[in-house]
Amino acid sequence: MAVTKARKHQQIEELGTDLKKVSNLVVATYSKLTVAQDYELRKTLRNSGAKYRVVKNTLAERAAKGTKAEEVLKGLTGVTSIAYTEGDPVALAKALAKYAKDNPEFSFKAGVVEGRVVSIKEIESLATMPSKEEIYSKLLFLMSAPAQRLVTAINAVGRDLAVVLNQGVEKQKFTNDAPAGA
Repeated sequence: MAVTKARKHQQIEELGTDLKKVSNLVVATYSKLTVAQDYELRKTLRNSGAKYRVVKNTLAERAAKGTKAEEVLKGLTGVTSIAYTEGDPVALAKALAKYAKDNPEFSFKAGVVEGRVVSIKEIESLATMPSKEEIYSKLLFLMSAPAQRLVTAINAVGRDLAVVLNQGVEKQKFTNDAPAGA
């Protein structure tokens, strides 16, 4: 069934609107992908906060005019799909890299991270990085660790004094042995 010019124009507008908002995008290709595999990929990407579309190359190129993805979506050939997000690029890269590892018929063409064009190797290395949440939690731990150590050291003085006094009382070191006339 042929797609009308009006429908193509609508698809270009929708994709163009999405591409103007995003700064993280991965262009991929696949062959012999089943419906079940495609559904699994879409579900995985949806859980990571990303969107996934299979696009015609010419429509993607026209929709990308004036966006950060313009350079990546020029001159595409073959079957093309794009995954994009406004959020964490690491989560997107992790989800796609895991899927590509499990399904060899799916591979990367190029990508855009924070508005900068990246290579396939950079996408794969991005997938090995910790997520933003992990980095934030590590940073928070590093910031709070010195304060926790200071509080522990301050509390240790009083605790140690109490332990020494208790041991002295138990061994009866504090009995009144002074002479009666003193």
